[in-house]
Amino acid sequence: MKNPLPPVNGLPDNLPDLTEQHVETEAVVQGKFITLHTDRIRLPDGTFAHREYVRHPGAVVIAAFIDDDTLVFEHQYRYAMGRHFIELPAGKIDDGEAPLATAKRELQEETGYISDEWQFAVTLNPTIGYANEHIDLYIAKKVAFVGHRRDIGEFLEVFTLSMDDAVARIGRGEITDTKTAFSILWLDKFYRR
Repeated sequence: MKNPLPPVNGLPDNLPDLTEQHVETEAVVQGKFITLHTDRIRLPDGTFAHREYVRHPGAVVIAAFIDDDTLVFEHQYRYAMGRHFIELPAGKIDDGEAPLATAKRELQEETGYISDEWQFAVTLNPTIGYANEHIDLYIAKKVAFVGHRRDIGEFLEVFTLSMDDAVARIGRGEITDTKTAFSILWLDKFYRR
């Protein structure tokens, strides 16, 4: 099985190769957009083991700036967690869709905002122990409101926060969604210099 993501750069040269070699795959559960697999693998010492993991199509998260300091956020209920969350706009990459196209589509569908100024920032891997999910962070500048086009059954509220307020909410445990917290802290450390 080929890994769709690039290798990790910047590792010291003297680290051993700990690659686990794919032997065979069994799709255990096929959902609407994720699949649970169990693979038989060969470990670095030549012995065999099994790995269970979820195959995910990937996703995007969008830092949509209304001005230099104000971002668009969403408040929505997440059934799997049984509670409400504060999140940046985000969405799953559809089959055959480019990640930037996903970001543009999701931003307008969910929030009603669009932008002509887009920038790729970084890729995060939120669930490396049990899934191949990757999330691309895109920055949208000078967003303008044109009206949302939410999917049927999609319920959320859109609001804005300053970067400082968002960072403070992470510190107080009010923003706990990993993709959102990572994105805000990354933007605060590396983008707003």
